[in-house]
Amino acid sequence: MKKYLKRSAVAACAAALALTAGTASAAPSTVWTVSPSPASFTAVNVGNIVLTATIPMTCTASNASGTMASATGNPANVAAISTMNFGTSGAPCTSVLGNVTTVAVTPWSVVAVDYNSATGVTTGYVGNVKANVSAGVCKFTVAGKASATYTNSTGVLAVNSVAGELTVSNPVNCGAVVTTSTKPTFKGNYAVKVAGTSTIPTIVGSNP
Repeated sequence: MKKYLKRSAVAACAAALALTAGTASAAPSTVWTVSPSPASFTAVNVGNIVLTATIPMTCTASNASGTMASATGNPANVAAISTMNFGTSGAPCTSVLGNVTTVAVTPWSVVAVDYNSATGVTTGYVGNVKANVSAGVCKFTVAGKASATYTNSTGVLAVNSVAGELTVSNPVNCGAVVTTSTKPTFKGNYAVKVAGTSTIPTIVGSNP
């Protein structure tokens, strides 16, 4: 009986220690304060936007719009991109294969993961990315996510994906140039404003 009680006491202590350790190590959910919230936004490229799938496809014009709102979580969706345009009739995207048409399948999301209070920079990614791309006769679909940062002082959403975040599917007439093994990247900067204004929205992350 004494041995049983001793074993039970040891087990209880171990369980209590494990519970305490788990509670102490759990990170509190980040509160993401978007200002203004909720609100609509627009975004216009600053410099070229480049999608590289073995070959670079460059757009001198690109724009987006959607809605943004405060959120809680790690990570957390702080904005939804409802329209995403690449190129215009007067300034089409280009590549060595010919003009490029990229049709975004929205909504995409802007996801916040970490915040640096010293710099006012939120680190995260653009999620739920999907687009149908035609470069000359070559056609394929790109999907996945793209790493990004947002800087409060400038209002610039800097998209800087790394190989492996985006994938290629359904390549047609692309030969060995673009295949399902291709690891595309999406890079470029967008200046974000509250829709219809010159106001730069801000994102601030804090832990309660």
